[in-house]
Amino acid sequence: MGHSIYDFHKYVAIHINDTHPALAVAELMRILIDDEGLSWEDAWYITTKTIAYTNHTIMAEALEKWPVEMIKNLLPRIYTIIEEINRRFCQELMQRYNNDWNKVDRMAIISGGWVKMANLAIVGSHSVNGVSKLHTEILKNQELKEFNEYYPDKFNNKTNGITHRRWLIKANPELTTLIANTIGCEFIKNPRELIKLEDYKEDKAFLDKLAKIKYNNKVKLADYIRRTQGIKIDPNSIFDVQSKRLHAYKRQLLNILHVINLYNELIDNPNMDIVPHTFIFSAKAAPGYYLAKKIIKLINSVGEKVNNDPIVNNRIKVVFAENYNVSLAEKLIPSAEISEQISTASKEASGTGNMKFMMNGAITLGTLDGANVEIYEEVGDENIIIFGMTSEEVINYYKNGGYHSWDLYYQDRRLTRILNELDDGYFAPRGEFREIFNHLLTYNDEFLYLRILTPIVKHIKG
Repeated sequence: MGHSIYDFHKYVAIHINDTHPALAVAELMRILIDDEGLSWEDAWYITTKTIAYTNHTIMAEALEKWPVEMIKNLLPRIYTIIEEINRRFCQELMQRYNNDWNKVDRMAIISGGWVKMANLAIVGSHSVNGVSKLHTEILKNQELKEFNEYYPDKFNNKTNGITHRRWLIKANPELTTLIANTIGCEFIKNPRELIKLEDYKEDKAFLDKLAKIKYNNKVKLADYIRRTQGIKIDPNSIFDVQSKRLHAYKRQLLNILHVINLYNELIDNPNMDIVPHTFIFSAKAAPGYYLAKKIIKLINSVGEKVNNDPIVNNRIKVVFAENYNVSLAEKLIPSAEISEQISTASKEASGTGNMKFMMNGAITLGTLDGANVEIYEEVGDENIIIFGMTSEEVINYYKNGGYHSWDLYYQDRRLTRILNELDDGYFAPRGEFREIFNHLLTYNDEFLYLRILTPIVKHIKG
């Protein structure tokens, strides 16, 4: 028995994974109307029942918008369909909100000469989800609040996840073997079985084997870095790893500023007793993201100075592991002991690196952001290190003001010293890091580095 085109949505699901494929809404409408001969109403019913949209971030670059003229010239038929979707949607809004033009303009798909892809994806979908509990609540109550009010049953949460088959079984075969020998092999098919490992949290023999596996993975990573970059790191030092896309809100800069402060403390007090610590960064940045490129340059410049300073005497090392990709991640993640997940609260939608590192036995050092919140709720205070502001506190700063990075610069001599070193030629020729200096001070430190760094440097001093 054949099926009608009207049953299409019962057998086919189309997923808009972030806004990049949002044109699928108009393209499916085109196929149903032009190729299949359906009416607008029938095509719209099928389209909205078929398509679902996952929002991955509140960052502006992912809430894409494209110039009307560009879409009109490149895809004229698609544009006419988007234009009609927008006309009908705005008509509904005008009726619902008593001709409130400002509200209609904010929610419109086409506005001010731009096509707003997130708006198109929301209007053309039957389901809109965020990727962590916190992220979804921010979408519903902040960024997409008006859409959530208009479509009260459309928004929901689907927290991101990872596959243990790659990030444990493939990436960490020694640990996989230990787990299989301890609790059996059922976890390979059913990762919930890993909960059985709780029975061995006080088992010295098991913990000794676990520590040996971690050490072996550190030796392998140290050998890889020595062979590929010529940098020698000590497998007996703490491996503190931050590997993820380079973006200001993810705050790799906060991490390296902390390293600079630690370096300054060692210079001032050469006999300071600290556990040897290797800070490992790895990331890629968008080609045109100038600030991100400068942060990478800063990490490498600090590493060059710190790693060759006899006063430091190898007590701290800084490595930027080159050409970050999945293969390198499979080396970094099993070897890490500290997992840096330090984004500005409210900015990280979910994160999956936090899950990968924790699955391989690293302690999460992080803010209450993204899926860190759910990890914290699952593992408890004793198994995660949380610091920094809450998302509510961050959003309050953005909404009401009251944050002045210059005040912190003048009030804390350690911050003054760190930021002056960025600009006075201490780590690279003078002016090399002026963009970073301006980001933190002239442009008032958008992602609140100095608000977080102040108590950190005081803690180290104490």
